[in-house]
Amino acid sequence: MARSATPNWVARYITHSLDAYLASRLARGHGTRTRPQVYRGLDNDGPLFLAAAATPFLFTRRHTSTGKISYSCEGLTAIYRHLHHQAGIENGSASGARRTFAVNLRRSGVDLDTIRGLRGLISPSAVKRIVDSDPARLGAIVARVI
Repeated sequence: MARSATPNWVARYITHSLDAYLASRLARGHGTRTRPQVYRGLDNDGPLFLAAAATPFLFTRRHTSTGKISYSCEGLTAIYRHLHHQAGIENGSASGARRTFAVNLRRSGVDLDTIRGLRGLISPSAVKRIVDSDPARLGAIVARVI
């Protein structure tokens, strides 16, 4: 039972989360402007997400061994580590969280194309590989074989 659009609960959750984040930035005066035409009072020339002390996240640009450009952000990586630690997840990673997000969407009946869009992936086969690695699904396959 695949759905062709982003489920309403996903859209509502994302919208609610962004609204709360933007309201907290405005309340703290992080990245604000006084001009009335600026959206929600925030500086439209500034970054959407800010690190500690209202500073932008710093990204490091690297070239991979295949020649592609890759970006990393130690500040965001530290946030993921902290969240995993709080949740009791040992050796958690951002890629593991993204994989879990995709697998849970698929379990909820979301179609592969929607998951691809939400994950920002280009290749439909990449999404298929991710959701096919669902441990619950793999466990069911092993149970049928044994």
